[in-house]
Amino acid sequence: MANQEPILIVKDLKQHFKINRNFTVKAVDGISFEIHPGETYGLVGESGSGKSTTGRSIIRLYKPTSGSIIFNGKDISGKMDKETLSNLRINMQMIFQDPMACLNPRRKVLDIIAEGLDIHHTYQTIEERNEKVYQILELVGLSREHASRYPHQFSGGQRQRIGIARALIMNPSLIIADEAISALDVSIQAQVVNLMKKIQKKTNIAYLFIAHDLSMVKYISNRIGVLHLGHLVETGTSEEIFNHPLHPYTKSLLSAIPHPNPDVEKKRVSLTYNYEESGLDYEAGTQHKITDTHYVLATDEELKDFMAHQNDLY
Repeated sequence: MANQEPILIVKDLKQHFKINRNFTVKAVDGISFEIHPGETYGLVGESGSGKSTTGRSIIRLYKPTSGSIIFNGKDISGKMDKETLSNLRINMQMIFQDPMACLNPRRKVLDIIAEGLDIHHTYQTIEERNEKVYQILELVGLSREHASRYPHQFSGGQRQRIGIARALIMNPSLIIADEAISALDVSIQAQVVNLMKKIQKKTNIAYLFIAHDLSMVKYISNRIGVLHLGHLVETGTSEEIFNHPLHPYTKSLLSAIPHPNPDVEKKRVSLTYNYEESGLDYEAGTQHKITDTHYVLATDEELKDFMAHQNDLY
């Protein structure tokens, strides 16, 4: 996987929102990462850390303040020509958090899923269009009878499958899943994630998986980036983040995961992390390479401190 060219390269991405003359929200403040074909990159952090903003900037729902986004070898961060824009719209898709809010209640499932095909005119006959929709429906575990129904006739998990089908119909090379499972019951979450993994095996699709549920991210992701206050504080393989966390924020997130064994759960200590009181300075920090895949944001002094405490129980 690593020897392939990355499908997406995000370099020093900043997304700032000007609220008024004196105040600007720095939602994303200079983050860099890359995603390879067939890989799942998990982006985690608490609410308000900039995860969804990152996803929306990459797919160009927002115009990035600065930085570069290279997708399939083309720069999509600035003004795009017609061909680049078409390539972006076809090859990158998004699955949203609330399936009901992003499905048109007045349209049948068939037309909702086929919307991308209609816009980009990628079929010859109406039969071919419908057949593509039926195939995708079966791929996500629904039947062709479901195509003639409306979104309100489905459960939450089924609606999210429709959302996945709508993203898959264009045969994209990257899907951004923005909290795609957080609104679902736990058992349904597992079904949807297993479905996404199955589809990835078949199609070699890449995912940017945005979530705040770390255990689910561990299950689906090859690599994980931990985002806090718009900064990527630590990034590494699932193994490295879970077994050798260095940044105190990462440790605090991991310490909040409940343990299924009641005896262990009783002894679990949740760490609290407060940036203002931590004495850390994200602005002054740089990305330090720990291993080939493991990086942490810190100044030289902070890194020494992290390394000294790396085996502390979290």
